[in-house]
Amino acid sequence: MLNESRADALISGRQAVTVARLTRWMGPYATLLQLLVLGLLALSISRIGLLLWQWDRVEATGILGRIIVQGVRADLILLGYLLVIPLVLAPLFAHQKTATFWKLFTTVWATISLVFIVFMELSTPQFVMQFDVRPNRLFVEYLSYPAEVIATLWNGFRVAVILGLCGTTLISIVLFKVLYSASKLTVMWPSTRMLLVWPLLVLIVFVQIRSTTAHRPANTALFAITGDSMVNSLVINSPWSVIEAIHSMGKEANSSEIYGALPRETVLASVKSAPWLKDLKFTSTDLPTLHHQQASTMRSRPYNLVIVLEESLGATFVESLGGLPVTPELEKLKHEGWWFEQLYATGTRSVRGIEAVVAGFPPTPARSVVKLSLAQQNFYTLALGLGKQGFHTEFVYGGEAHFDNMRGFFTGNGFQKVVDRRDMKPVFEGSWGASDEDLFNKSLERLSTLHAEGKPFFSLIFSSSNHEPFEFPDGRIKLHDPTKQTVNNAVKYADFALGKFIAEAKKQPYWKDTIFLIVADHDNRVYGNSLVPIKKFHIPGLIIGADITPKRIKSIASQVDLGPTLLSLLGVSSEHPMIGRDFAKDSITPGRALIQFDNYFAWLEGSSATILRPGGVPLLGEYDAATGGLAIGTQQPSPEQAQTAMAHVILPSLLYREQRYRLQK
Repeated sequence: MLNESRADALISGRQAVTVARLTRWMGPYATLLQLLVLGLLALSISRIGLLLWQWDRVEATGILGRIIVQGVRADLILLGYLLVIPLVLAPLFAHQKTATFWKLFTTVWATISLVFIVFMELSTPQFVMQFDVRPNRLFVEYLSYPAEVIATLWNGFRVAVILGLCGTTLISIVLFKVLYSASKLTVMWPSTRMLLVWPLLVLIVFVQIRSTTAHRPANTALFAITGDSMVNSLVINSPWSVIEAIHSMGKEANSSEIYGALPRETVLASVKSAPWLKDLKFTSTDLPTLHHQQASTMRSRPYNLVIVLEESLGATFVESLGGLPVTPELEKLKHEGWWFEQLYATGTRSVRGIEAVVAGFPPTPARSVVKLSLAQQNFYTLALGLGKQGFHTEFVYGGEAHFDNMRGFFTGNGFQKVVDRRDMKPVFEGSWGASDEDLFNKSLERLSTLHAEGKPFFSLIFSSSNHEPFEFPDGRIKLHDPTKQTVNNAVKYADFALGKFIAEAKKQPYWKDTIFLIVADHDNRVYGNSLVPIKKFHIPGLIIGADITPKRIKSIASQVDLGPTLLSLLGVSSEHPMIGRDFAKDSITPGRALIQFDNYFAWLEGSSATILRPGGVPLLGEYDAATGGLAIGTQQPSPEQAQTAMAHVILPSLLYREQRYRLQK
């Protein structure tokens, strides 16, 4: 017993010496280092436990090592943020004269930070069991209803609540005592030495938070590395997940109610009265827009689908649509398929185009659902619907797929694979990633692979060469402008790459079984002196491939109409919540466009534009498609026109907030 006691004392003594040396070595920054080490330890232990708990789903991904490595990376980012405030204050208070305050402050800060980490990680298993994902926006929203939450937790999870509170309290006390005891060993440096080391630490923490040398810093979407949303959530940590949710919620206040109120029943009745919806069977009381769509063509095996989403390719650059002659390849291709003469984008951002084309979701004054928290899982997309029909679904992008949260949104909503810059070996790489030629070469490779697997497939290809600073390889095109890096030259190069891609795809065995949609996400720049520059929302759209018979579609169309039309052409009959029009069944009846420009919403029907304004009465404008001019007089839209516009901008906000834009569970 005596020898054991001496051994224990010797070990404790050595540990104390080690701690003391480390504390002296870091001087006034010692507690910050302890926060970093203890935080990493706590988060790693929690993640390992969660991975073991969900081992069946983790093992199915086949990337355990990558999950762990990326998890540590995410933890370092979170801890970097937690180090920012004490680092900013260090030059003011980390001096020998203010040593007492500095030691107490860093101890309290580190304790609060670690308790927050521990609390969130202890809360995670119960939340995962309930929602199949780490704590997110819902975790925060429930705090707005304390009585209901407390009652629910006490009645349903009493043991877990008691253990969690007791465990958190005990850990808080222990952490504070340990950190406070360690702070007493801190040896404050002379102010000169502290200030000389400070810039180096700031640089280290900056690199730690940015976590990449790429064009954009790391964000939560970067860690969506599997097709399983729950496993993706395990890669990051719960504190970061909740902080990100709070940040996102702060940007969602600008909803459609800024235009006024409309009863729910009126909203639904107005939307469903559209000619292409009024005779359909709506199949769910909980999901108000869910309905069955019968495909216009019955096929023994559905066609494949490839959507080429062209960056910033507005009608401005298409000669036959009144633009510049910089898309000669597209002009040739338009004679081979369905050419939309009056197709309009729903917004001015790529994510707005994505939500309209890929999800069929109408625009709102809030941010695109691609970036909103409630749409990150089980939100309807073509990929989600086609996946249930046996399709392989994937997204191919020449840049970093986590930009604008695309990776997170796609992997959480049906896309089984994401291929981006990391999976390519580009011949030319610009600020936004691989050139369009490299993107399409990779896409051709992927399409051949998918065809060989024998399953129907859906591939979304998103270009990026036509994006400032307009970088593309030399010697590919005859420049339209004398200076190379201009938007016109970039568009011409993008068109050249698109033409090569389609020409090569035509040679492949899958061409006869594949529908291709070529469409822009939005125009290059949306500007104009009109209240709503409708002309700058005009974009090209072309459906070719398989057995598509060439024709011109002259009716006004919106990006939200493309999803239903494509499903019909593929031969896929299904249930979905999209409110768009199936042009395969009727391409002659007059249509409409939904346009969101900043806080203005425009409902374009024929030459009449109803414009909704925040806090103001609706306006009525006369749009001249030939000139692009919008004349607004003193006349107001009729009550019916205003109600229709209101219904279509309120509906998506309603569906998003209530999470009703999905399929039946």
